[in-house]
Amino acid sequence: MRLISTRGDGGRSRTWSFTDALFLGHAPDGGLFVPVSIAPLPEKDRAALASLAYPERAFVVARHFLAGEVPDDVLRAVVQDALNFPVPLREIEPGVHMLELFHGPTHAFKDVGARFMARMMSALGGLDTPLGPARVGAPAEAAAPVTILTATSGDTGGAVAHAFHGVPGVRVLVFFPIGRISARQEAQITTVRGNVTAVAVRGTFDDCQRLVRQAFADPRLNAHLSLTSANSINIGRLLPQTFYYVHAWMELARMAPDPEVVVSVPSGNFGNLTAGLIARQVAGVSRARFVAATNANSVVPEYLDGHGFHPRPSVETI
Repeated sequence: MRLISTRGDGGRSRTWSFTDALFLGHAPDGGLFVPVSIAPLPEKDRAALASLAYPERAFVVARHFLAGEVPDDVLRAVVQDALNFPVPLREIEPGVHMLELFHGPTHAFKDVGARFMARMMSALGGLDTPLGPARVGAPAEAAAPVTILTATSGDTGGAVAHAFHGVPGVRVLVFFPIGRISARQEAQITTVRGNVTAVAVRGTFDDCQRLVRQAFADPRLNAHLSLTSANSINIGRLLPQTFYYVHAWMELARMAPDPEVVVSVPSGNFGNLTAGLIARQVAGVSRARFVAATNANSVVPEYLDGHGFHPRPSVETI
């Protein structure tokens, strides 16, 4: 899989490997990494999915993206270790189902992406192979660990802290707004030691994001540190979120061939919904539609409705 920047990389049409994108987090021009193209699964692979369990389905989809870059045995080990909890599809009333994504260690759907990303970084060698210090954009000091900066409004911080705890060659800073996440979420972030540091910010989630963005944009800081993100802007977190969409569609297809599916996705930054759109293309599910369930923080829906992009501070809704 080759990736390009959403900003076009200055018009030079440069492409990047998954490994580059994983360790860089975002493109040097400030854009996000997205696949050059999204090919559907070969028919034989799609047919095989029907009889497979969730981790094996995830492996088939992951191999579709990463074949030729990540060896099958490495990829299978990453998937099996990362996705070691169930993702059941429950019927809550006739014709209405819920995909339960809360059975991971921190009970957040973000466990899927964070655990896959952490184990993939570890499997690709971090700083101990050419995939580490020789990667594009890394500073000259090869001994410096990868530093992951993550802003959280709750779930992301705990999932990332748990997933990356103890991963060699990686240190993590989680920025969270004081008093604006639950006590349980704060405990998940602040009780992890070792290579994970919690940074309490007197402000909002937007302030946390601003600090992270400023760090990524600071050339002096980037000259000394290998910075990347574990938010959903990182393709290493976004990609595995496609797995459970494909899994859900396969489960529904067991009940009725070629079902017409409407997927309602709680949406904030629209990362999860983006993964769903990628998964629809990969699985060839032409009859799948999406509902982006949003709250008063409706900047993106307003933009999609043609009212322009006007960022504003987030507001509490609960």
